[in-house]
Amino acid sequence: MHPRWLAIAAALLIAAHIASPQATAPVRWPSFRGVLASGVADGAQLPDRWDLAAGTNITWRTPLPGLAHSSPIVWDDLVFVTTAVSSNPNATFRKGLYGDGDASPDRSEHQWQVIALDRATGKVRWTQTAYRGVPREKRHIKSTYANQTPATDGETVVAFFGSQGLYAYDLKGALQWKRDVGVLNAGAYDLPEYEWGNASSPIIDDGRVIVQCDVHGGSFVQAFDVKTGRSLWKTARTELPSWATPTVVAGPRGKELVTNGPNFIRGYDPATGQQLWQLGGSSKITAPTPILARDVVIVASGRAPERPIFAIRPGSRGDLTLPVGQTTSEAIAWSKTQRGPYMPTPLAYGDHLYTLANQGLFDAYTIAGGTEIYRQRLPHGGSGFSASPVASDGRLFLSSEDGDVFVVKAGPTFELLAKNPMNEPVMATPAIAGSLLIVRTEKQLVAIGR
Repeated sequence: MHPRWLAIAAALLIAAHIASPQATAPVRWPSFRGVLASGVADGAQLPDRWDLAAGTNITWRTPLPGLAHSSPIVWDDLVFVTTAVSSNPNATFRKGLYGDGDASPDRSEHQWQVIALDRATGKVRWTQTAYRGVPREKRHIKSTYANQTPATDGETVVAFFGSQGLYAYDLKGALQWKRDVGVLNAGAYDLPEYEWGNASSPIIDDGRVIVQCDVHGGSFVQAFDVKTGRSLWKTARTELPSWATPTVVAGPRGKELVTNGPNFIRGYDPATGQQLWQLGGSSKITAPTPILARDVVIVASGRAPERPIFAIRPGSRGDLTLPVGQTTSEAIAWSKTQRGPYMPTPLAYGDHLYTLANQGLFDAYTIAGGTEIYRQRLPHGGSGFSASPVASDGRLFLSSEDGDVFVVKAGPTFELLAKNPMNEPVMATPAIAGSLLIVRTEKQLVAIGR
């Protein structure tokens, strides 16, 4: 897509954040957190409350095999999810707030699957097994072997299973191509023996599938042709392991591929892989995805002591690292330390930026200057939050690992509207498409709508 048209699309997306609730919500949520990872789809007219047991405001429920933290994506009448099905019937993960870095003992044979469901009914349209075998790497006890959310451009569905490879299908489930990107050993930056697994999701931009692979030795970002799988470019990165998904944004000097990493946040030319800029000062562990918030790119990470939030002006070039004690520059509109979220990606909606910490601290800032509006602790059940918040029609939806979806009114004053139990852990970020909020729990996919 030409940069001018990408800029127009971004402007329309921002305008949609304040659109009338009577507008029709799009039925396309093509990758992690939807269009440009924004997490926003106005016009869905979602309910504030629902009841699984009574079936109130529940459109459908579909059991899913295996374990996965990947999120659902949607293209018109199809919903796509991925999963990893262990041959161990007792395979599980451990939710909660804890600091253990142990790997799961499950190294049994798995099937890595891509599943397509009917958006209206939840009926499974097709299932394809991309890879079968013993995992090529370990996973964290809180993780799964299918953490990466798939992506689609409406013709091709791309699923990334880390060390198990990159796979592309057409919308009817026919395999188009597959690529082995090698064994990706991502774990504790200071203890390489602690293997945690990969989680960065693929994105599709202008005919390119882009993956960010930050590991212990040999980190890289790579682009493939979406139709053929041919490698278009591969750029080496001097980088520690990371788990963030990259984002392509429009800037005044063209498009930029923004990657979140421990050593540097970086911007690349998505057409060539050439590095355009870098910004130091990030955390040693990075997971949140960069997002466009009006005219700045928000990049955050939550490991102490840095825990930064940066508001970066697109079009900047060179080394953007701030001198010690400085919080702004020509390239950095504003920044904060000790406020970045560890796992959930921030949410820009209307005039405000929202961040959600694993422990349940929910903060609101002005996008324009980073002024704190409020800080509130959500009344979760003790396991915290991994999923990222999403928004529609003036409502924010925040999913906890305990299995509760909190509905919060958007705006400068905190107001909790509802707390909806899903009765299973929720680790994946929901999708919003048409009139549905699609929530993945530990064992099923649930479509919520009036």
